[in-house]
Amino acid sequence: MIVEDERDMADLVAARLRREGYQADAAYDGVSGLERIRSDPPDLAIVDIMLPRMSGTDLLAEMRQDPRTAGVPVIIMTAKGGEADVVVGLRLGADDYVTKPFSLSVMAARVQAVLRRARAAVPKEGVLRAGPIAIDAGRHLVRVGGRAVPLTLTEFRLLLALAAARGRVLTRSQLIDHAMGVSVIVTDRTIDVHMTSLRRKLGGARAAVRTVRGVGYRLFLEEDGDEPK
Repeated sequence: MIVEDERDMADLVAARLRREGYQADAAYDGVSGLERIRSDPPDLAIVDIMLPRMSGTDLLAEMRQDPRTAGVPVIIMTAKGGEADVVVGLRLGADDYVTKPFSLSVMAARVQAVLRRARAAVPKEGVLRAGPIAIDAGRHLVRVGGRAVPLTLTEFRLLLALAAARGRVLTRSQLIDHAMGVSVIVTDRTIDVHMTSLRRKLGGARAAVRTVRGVGYRLFLEEDGDEPK
């Protein structure tokens, strides 16, 4: 689903993605886009920030608060290319960020990369646990103390990678590979922003995700024998 008020741009992107073999549709304002996404959650949404009736950031925030759409990958598409705008999009739960002007080939490649991450194999059964955190990889479900926690695709894959490491430290580069793929070029700052958002959503269990200064991150496990800080 493409949500973009510039109809020519939306239709061009949709046409290119159809040529790549995807089903693509467009909405031309934020309210209509959110209604369409909620009524039939897509595999991926491309959302412009500057939209009439509802901004793209508000739309993204609404998606992340709704269990039906919390896990839908989102690519932000906007003319705002400053670092602050990128950080805002990532903090709200965007999985990728494309600035205008862009080539349609670049957009198609970003869509392919995000969808590949979404479809990447994860354990088919079993629940990984770290203190009050339970990660059901097969059902793409995270609970903290029995409470369901809606995570974005990237946040879920980061938490899953840390849990699977069983207390070992993962560098930012390793986390980028696990959560975004080896072909994706992002900065360490991107991982840090996703980790900040993940911790916030974990609430009282946020201390289980530890920063190892100068190295990366690890997930606290009860068998470590120390208390999370």
